[in-house]
Amino acid sequence: MNQGDTETSNDDEGDEDDSAAPVDQTVGLLSWAVGVAFGRFDWRLATGERAAPAEPDPFEPLPAKSPGMLPDGASPFHAHEGILVDDQGHLHDIARLVEEVLARVEAPVPEDVRRWLQRDFFAFHLQRYSKSRRKAPIYWPISTTSGSYTLWVYYPSLTSQTLYTAINDFVEPKLKHVGDDAAVLRNKGSARTRDDEKQFEALQSLEIELLDLRDRLQEIAPGYKPNHDDGVQITAAPLWPLFRHKPWQKVLKDTRAKLEKGDFDWARLAMAYWPDRVREKCKTDKSLAIAHDLEELYEESEADPKKTRGRRKAAESE
Repeated sequence: MNQGDTETSNDDEGDEDDSAAPVDQTVGLLSWAVGVAFGRFDWRLATGERAAPAEPDPFEPLPAKSPGMLPDGASPFHAHEGILVDDQGHLHDIARLVEEVLARVEAPVPEDVRRWLQRDFFAFHLQRYSKSRRKAPIYWPISTTSGSYTLWVYYPSLTSQTLYTAINDFVEPKLKHVGDDAAVLRNKGSARTRDDEKQFEALQSLEIELLDLRDRLQEIAPGYKPNHDDGVQITAAPLWPLFRHKPWQKVLKDTRAKLEKGDFDWARLAMAYWPDRVREKCKTDKSLAIAHDLEELYEESEADPKKTRGRRKAAESE
């Protein structure tokens, strides 16, 4: 267990272990399909294309992955760079991919998949991937202010380049597309119909929100050096303004404040943001120096002379 697995917050909500509560069959199936779309789970187990792996003997080491996960080296259901998007018509549209997964395994496809992803999925996912006071969601919805455009980031694939990928491959092209559509309607001038006016206003609002999302990502990206050893909560903390789920946003905002204060200086992210402070602490904290592979900075303190003389006198009198 890494230190990130032990993160706690006094403000966490839902401290009770609800992750083992019964799950509605449809919701469970949809959540599994999301995992397949991201490349976490293996759909072939459901179609019979791959046999379930044999259970290990009682004294064998535990496997690195659970039986339902996609084996290393196997082709995923959908190739991507760690980001899916809620954007109808996009190659990496998460709603379409979930529907395709369900169709592939011949499961019923609900009519409101996109609505469920937008409104219900993350709250469910956060609950299922939380235990006691440890919260570790792995599918992160990074959204515009109104939630009209959402990037779904896959935590296991997160790197220091992920935010740049989000900007260059998703937000910027979307901005161009929205801008082009708005320009067409703008050029209509007085010939715009009532429906055109509504669409024009919606496009203008979306453009403003996308610009804000892009600017926030550009602000965060240069110093963002995620390390999975820090755990989900600390790694997600710098992104707290981009989550729309209020309880999770609050947890991350508080975690970010504690990071800045110095409560989690063992984290690699703390070293990335405040290297001078962390390196200074390594001089007097050996465990911290070891955590950052900076044992050479640790300075062994000299023994108190008074205590040394006291021990010497006691030894001489024996």
